[in-house]
Amino acid sequence: MQFGSNFVDILLWTLWIWLVFAFFMVMFRVFGDLFSDTSVSGMGKFWWSVFIIFLPFLGLLVYVIARGNGMTEREQAKRSEMQAAQAAYIRQAAGTGSSATDQIASAKALLDAGTITQAEFEALKSKALVG
Repeated sequence: MQFGSNFVDILLWTLWIWLVFAFFMVMFRVFGDLFSDTSVSGMGKFWWSVFIIFLPFLGLLVYVIARGNGMTEREQAKRSEMQAAQAAYIRQAAGTGSSATDQIASAKALLDAGTITQAEFEALKSKALVG
């Protein structure tokens, strides 16, 4: 009987630790969203913070219900911006971020050198003009 009691205690402590961890993760996520949102005034941020600090469970629940869709949209916009910045950096680092005229000129130099065929040049040219 002792083992069962200890095992249940371990499970309950594990559950409580997980719940506390989840609570703080949600709290940090909400505060991060709240203070990065430019559409909320300083006074609005203050009152949301007071609400969340003094009534944490209710405050977090109300914030997620009231502003959850906005949280998602802001996160998606931030990820899109980061992905675009990363892609631009990769293109710049790889040397493919040059202008269309530079790309066509380098493709023309390859064609003149005989490295690529006319069909490959046309494909590179259309790719440079499109992308």
